[in-house]
Amino acid sequence: MPKRMNPREQRRMMQRMGMNMDSVADVEEVIIKTSSKDITIEQPEVAILEMQGQKIFQVIGGRVTETAPDRSAPAASKPVVSEEDVQLVAGQTGKSVDEARKALEECEGDLAKAILLLQS
Repeated sequence: MPKRMNPREQRRMMQRMGMNMDSVADVEEVIIKTSSKDITIEQPEVAILEMQGQKIFQVIGGRVTETAPDRSAPAASKPVVSEEDVQLVAGQTGKSVDEARKALEECEGDLAKAILLLQS
């Protein structure tokens, strides 16, 4: 049977391997949303393991409930388009500010798509 390591030795070994582990304090719940259900974990312990630039979240324990997703929420509203973006698109295309704003809203704030839309 292998010898058990104490937590301090484990932390040192993890640091040598480029790994860092921290816990998240005062977590009340974790919600995982999928297309078919919502999974809620109440009062879990959450740890974050950072390794090679990636973060891994570990959720432990807690009371788990599964529910159907709430589809009654309103659809996403129009993206907020900044006045700077509107001016930029209008200047690049020679169109009016209102036309530029409409194009940006239609293209969900994507400047390049809005400019191409107004130029075609």
